[in-house]
This record gives sequence, C-alpha cells and structure tokens, in this order.
Amino acid sequence: MKKRKIAILGSTGSIGTQTLDVVRQHRDLFEVELISANNNAELLAAQAREFDVNNVVICNEARYEAVCEALRDSDSKVWAGVDSLCSLVRGDGVDIVVGAMVGFSGLRPTLAALEAGKIVALANKETLVAAGALVTRTMREHGAVILPVDSEHSAIFQCLLGAQGNTVEKIHLTASGGPFRTWSRTQIAAAKAGDALKHPNWDMGAKVTIDSATMMNKGFEVIEARWLFDVAPKDINVVVHPESIIHSMVEFTDGAVIAQLGCPDMREPIGFALSFPARITVGNRKLDFAQLGSLSFEAPDLSRFPNLRLAFEAIERGGNAPCALNAANEVAVAAYLKGQIGFYDISRINEKCLAGLNFAANPSLEDIFETNAEVAKIADGCIN
Repeated sequence: MKKRKIAILGSTGSIGTQTLDVVRQHRDLFEVELISANNNAELLAAQAREFDVNNVVICNEARYEAVCEALRDSDSKVWAGVDSLCSLVRGDGVDIVVGAMVGFSGLRPTLAALEAGKIVALANKETLVAAGALVTRTMREHGAVILPVDSEHSAIFQCLLGAQGNTVEKIHLTASGGPFRTWSRTQIAAAKAGDALKHPNWDMGAKVTIDSATMMNKGFEVIEARWLFDVAPKDINVVVHPESIIHSMVEFTDGAVIAQLGCPDMREPIGFALSFPARITVGNRKLDFAQLGSLSFEAPDLSRFPNLRLAFEAIERGGNAPCALNAANEVAVAAYLKGQIGFYDISRINEKCLAGLNFAANPSLEDIFETNAEVAKIADGCIN
C-alpha cells in the first residue's frame, strides 16, 4: 500500500487521538500532514512534535500565540482559524481527511475537503445530520469519497461489501442502550451529567457520551445512515444490543442477515477507513466466542428515550429539520454538562425547537447556517 498523507480535523479529541494511535502503529503506511484543534494548544503542539506534522491549525485564534510559542523551534507551520483549515485540507499534500471535529463546526472543513475531491473518513456525524443532501451532492459532483468511521456505519459498509449488488431490505443499527438502559424514567430524570458520562462500553468525548445516554447519538446515526447508504428512514431499524459486539447488520430480501462483529474499540473502524480496501492490525482485542457467551437484543424504549423518536420525525420531515434538531441538541447538551438543566430538559428543548422551526424544504448552505444560528438562539432562550 502506498504511504498515505493524512489530515486529522480534531486531533486532540477522542477520535483524533485514537487515529494517531493507529498511525503510531503504522508509520510505514501513514504520514500526518495536518492536524487541528479548537482549544487544546498544549496537546496539539505535543502531537505536532511527535508526528513531525507539517501544518498545525488552532481554530480558536485566541490560542494561536500559545501554539506558536510551543512550536517555535520546530519545522511545523502554525495557522489560526477555520478559514485556514478549509484552505489547507484542499492541498495536494493531503490524501485522506479524517473528520473528527465535534458538532456543527465540522461542516465547513468537510465540504472544503469534498470540493477538492478528497477521501473523507467521516466521524463527525453532525455534518450529515445538518446538511446530508448538500454534503452527499458535493461528494458526487467532485468525485470525492466518504468512508464512515462510526463503528455502526463502518459495520454497515463492510456488510454491504458482501451484498454483491443485491437489494437491501433493511439496515439494523445496534445501540448499546447507554448507561441508563435499565433505569426507570424517574431515575433517569434525576440523573446528573456525571452519571450520564459513565458509558458501559465505549470511551468517547463528553458530547457524544451524553448523546449516547439520551439515545440522540443513535438518532443522529439513523439520519447519517439515510444519507450514507441512500436508504429510506422506514428501512432503518434500531435495536438495543448491550454487549456492543455486533456493530450493525444488513438484511436482504430473502431474510438473510449479514452482521459485522468485533470488540468495542474505535481503532478498528478508524484503521479500516484509513487503509481501505486493505485491512491492518490496530492492537485491539480479538473476540473469544467461547468466553463471550450469549448476545442479547431488545427494542428501544421511546418513552424513556424520546430523542430517538425526534430524530426519526426530523428525517421524515426532511429539509432543515435535522439541522434544527442538531442545533438545539448542541445547546441543550452543553447546558446539561454545566448542570443548568435536567436530563429530560434536553429532549423538551429539542422538541420545542423542532415544533417552532422556520421550515425550508430544500435548504441551501446559507439556509443551513441560518437555521443553525436561529435555532441555537431559541434553544439558549429556553435555558436562560
């Protein structure tokens, strides 16, 4: 395999650091050309030194001097702001762009990479949630490629490789159920952020972990799957699978189901996306089926986890509704993490913002940014 030059957007977050761990194990296959972070200047500089990174972008311009000072005696070039990031991902020195930024902020750099015809290993689900039609159209128009990094969508992609062009009947997205799977609604209502951050299976950033606890993360994955695999929402099913061993499944018209299994370790789908179509070792645990024992499944409880219902409603409605849901959720989750609102206030704010949406059936990119800003302001008003 020819050595591939990688840009990691959000290198200091959970997906970004695990991507660098994959690179650390395969220096002969990958070279880190570009890394970026929003605020974590210290870790960003340390990563730049370890991997001898050519271009380093700190999106928060207030942290620019700190990164410059930390890398003063290195060969790394330091840049500031999202505009710089969008420009650099278009460069000829980048083969693969890993989209690991958190939230709506990942949209502009992802579109820039797609417009340049890049391979985008996408972990930032909010990009497709907010602007799925625009993103996939941009990909097609510029001959770019999106490879999914989410474990569930990577699993679906791998299952579809065995489809041989046969018609897919249904996609089954598996969900761990999060930390509150066995809690009553009364218990969940009283849960603090510290409780919600205790995910039983996965090590993720705070925002994604809270989204997993509310099952909004799974709702966003439904929307993401709709765009990645061009399937109708009615053909996407969510099933709770507490062991997180089966990462997702594809069902065909004859009733046969292909599933992808593995230990819960994000380095596997990251490594698969970076090396595709080859497979590489990533130092993760291997399944021992004798030790594993049984696997269990159950239907999600929409009364305890209403955010999943809201996600299905948003994608059925279409237009800018998913963007509005994402914008409201980002504000609400941030407030919950600060202890400003309760657990079920998140879904109440999300539902209120969806109900009051200034709907656009075929939103432009400008409409998407306007929707994000307007709804975020409304959600903030619900809190304050």
